[in-house]
Amino acid sequence: MKFNKLLKFAAVGFASISILAACGNGESEKSSGTKTTEDGQEVRVVKVAYDQAGKPMTFIDENGNATGYDVEVMKLVDELLPEYEFEFVGTTNDDLLIGVEQGKYHAGVKNAFWTEERTQKFIFPQEFLGLSSAGLVLKKENENIKDLSDFATAGMTLAPIAANNAQYTVIAEYNDANPDNPVKLQAGEEFTVDVVQWVNEGRVDGGVIIEGAFKGQVLTEGGPYYNLKDEVVYNEFAVIKTWPLFNKNEQEFADAYDKALAELKETDKLRELSVEFYGRDLFEVLDKVER
Repeated sequence: MKFNKLLKFAAVGFASISILAACGNGESEKSSGTKTTEDGQEVRVVKVAYDQAGKPMTFIDENGNATGYDVEVMKLVDELLPEYEFEFVGTTNDDLLIGVEQGKYHAGVKNAFWTEERTQKFIFPQEFLGLSSAGLVLKKENENIKDLSDFATAGMTLAPIAANNAQYTVIAEYNDANPDNPVKLQAGEEFTVDVVQWVNEGRVDGGVIIEGAFKGQVLTEGGPYYNLKDEVVYNEFAVIKTWPLFNKNEQEFADAYDKALAELKETDKLRELSVEFYGRDLFEVLDKVER
C-alpha cells in the first residue's frame, strides 16, 4: 500500500513538473520578441526605452502615456514598419544608456547628441531624429552674454557637466577649437545638475541647458522655477542634431529606421512635431547646424 501511494505521489509530482515546464516554454516563446498577427504575418517586438523625465523630448503625459518629440517621431517610424512593433519603456537616463548598450533595450531615445565615444557603444543610424537647441542659462543681469565666446571672455564659471554627458563634449569641442579663449569646464559626478538652481543661487555664473527643458522648468506656468521667469534667461549658442541609440547587434533594425525616417523627412510631420513640442520649427536653421 505504501509503495502504491509513493508511486501515486511520484506520478502527481511528475505531472506537475511537466505542466510547469510547458508553461515555462510558453512564456519563453512569448518573450522571444516575435508574435504572429491574425493574417499570419510575423512581427518582431522591440523595446524602445525613453527617458521619462526628459520633457519635452521624452516624458509621460498626464494620462500615463509615453510622449515627447523623440517618442512621437518613433511612433511614426513604427507605423511605417509593419514588420516591427515598438514597445515603449519609460526609464531613467542612466538606465537607458546602460540598458541599450547591454541589450536590455533594442533602442533608446533621450535627445541624444552624437559623440565619438558613444559610437563605440551604440549604433548611430544614418538619419538623425531631430534638432535640439542648446544654450546658456544666465541671470538676467548677464543676458548680454550671447554665446560661449562671450562667456569665456568674461571669465565666467560654468555648472559642472558629467564627462559622459554629450553636453560636456560640446563644450570640450569648443575649447579645442578656441584654445586661446576656453570655457572653464569642470567634470561633475552626476549626469546632470540643477543648473537653474545653481545659477539662481550664484554658485556658478551659467549652465548649459536644452531650450525645451528651460521652457518647461522656467517659462511654463506650474514649472519648478516659474517664479524665476524674470530672473534668469536662456541664450542659445547652438542647434544640434539628435539621434536614437541602437544596440550594437541591431543593425537591421537601425537600417529599417533609416528607411522610415527618410520617408518622414519628405513630409512636414517632423516640422509639425518640432513646433508642437519646442514651440518653433528648428528645421528652419538646419543649414546652419554644424554638429
